[in-house]
Amino acid sequence: MKTICLYFEIHQITHLKRYRFFDIGTDHYYYDDYENERSINYIAENSYLPALDTLSEMMDTYPGFKVAFSLSGVGMEQLEMHAPAVLEKLQKLNESGRVEFLTEPYSHGLAGLVNEDSFKRDIEKMSDKIQEVFGKRPQVARNSSLIYTDDIGATVASLGYKGMLTEGAKHVLGWKSPHYVYNCALAPSLKLLLRDVNLSDDISLRFNNTAWPGYPLMADKFINDIASCPEQEQVVNIFMELSALGISQPLSSHILDFIKALPHFAQERGLEWATPTEIFDAMPSVGTLDVPDTLSWVDEERDCSVWLGNQMQKEAFNKLYSVADRLLIAKDPRLLQDWDYLQASNNFRFMTTKPSNANIDRGIYDGPFDAFTNYMNILGDFISRVRALYGGIENEELENMLTTITNQNTEMEKQKKEIERLQAKLAKLLPDAEDAPAEKTAKKPAAKKTAVKKTTAKKTTAKKTTAKKAAQDDTAE
Repeated sequence: MKTICLYFEIHQITHLKRYRFFDIGTDHYYYDDYENERSINYIAENSYLPALDTLSEMMDTYPGFKVAFSLSGVGMEQLEMHAPAVLEKLQKLNESGRVEFLTEPYSHGLAGLVNEDSFKRDIEKMSDKIQEVFGKRPQVARNSSLIYTDDIGATVASLGYKGMLTEGAKHVLGWKSPHYVYNCALAPSLKLLLRDVNLSDDISLRFNNTAWPGYPLMADKFINDIASCPEQEQVVNIFMELSALGISQPLSSHILDFIKALPHFAQERGLEWATPTEIFDAMPSVGTLDVPDTLSWVDEERDCSVWLGNQMQKEAFNKLYSVADRLLIAKDPRLLQDWDYLQASNNFRFMTTKPSNANIDRGIYDGPFDAFTNYMNILGDFISRVRALYGGIENEELENMLTTITNQNTEMEKQKKEIERLQAKLAKLLPDAEDAPAEKTAKKPAAKKTAVKKTTAKKTTAKKTTAKKAAQDDTAE
């Protein structure tokens, strides 16, 4: 039986203030609260809330209907502040038991391209947030905008995730179909689901385009196209941003009526719905997918050129991640929050000069140079704060510090394990000695030796206690 995997991304842009409206070096609050509240409420009212209501109705009507979501951490923070009703509806959907929440970089950033440690921390931070809000730790990951390489897959596999979502791009697949489960070239245990580009974009990009030959797209035809795929093909993955339902495709286009009708026709054609984890658990990989170069779901090139395609973007990107290692040991909550927000990929997308993105929504900016100038002024202030935190130490000194800290943590872990081993051994010896009857001990000539053993054991215990306390003191330092 053919399976449909329906997945939506929810990421909310955080708009920065115009640098000329605050004093660089004194005012470290970088965000345009008015624009953030306005844009979030607009998207929530015209997309998120009605779309989630439709999905909830589909859940109630069709017991076999299932859906998956991923949210960025910075997006969740904005929703918590300005549109908490969106998260409340997601929590209600979660109660059905037929919704899966994936993890992704908390910042919705590009760390996976340049700093493995930052990327791991970003992914795990998001998993912690999902567990906190929705009660279950994610088993499947996706990178910002489905960005993927073999190396990124290997990193995600090292964190224990079952699989990832990425793009079913023609230049990667070649003659292969996206309708199968594949696995990472460098970590075969990590399975991959690939977006069906044409079917997904028919909904998210072309649905309301009257000049499109496929217009109008009807739900029965869409499901028939899926059902007519070769019988041996396992799964059809329909991935898009949730904002496609109401923003990219306005509500007046009847996009929600189209979505609502899909389960009915899928049921008629004998198709089932599943979440990514269910698919990974049930379906074996048919083979390796080799992705040595970056892959994403953006633009015709399906690469990272929309974020890093010109010199301005590269300069801003390199400048930002020049302090990444310092942030790995930072504890200041405000600094870490700014780090998350400044990593968000939309900051670099605003700077694109690609002709294909001439009509891109640039938020508060007049153009790419305006976006670059504003970002670099804010980034300069942020980097000054980071350097001040460490007394202006240079990268080489920081690297030595990080190495020392790592070595100390490793040594402390070894000591802890040795203490636990000796304590376990001691626990086996002490009960035998303490259980010996007092009168029998008094009659035996070896009583003194037994006493000596007990004393020695007590000393050993004292030494263990002292060693454990020392280890705890070292940890506290």
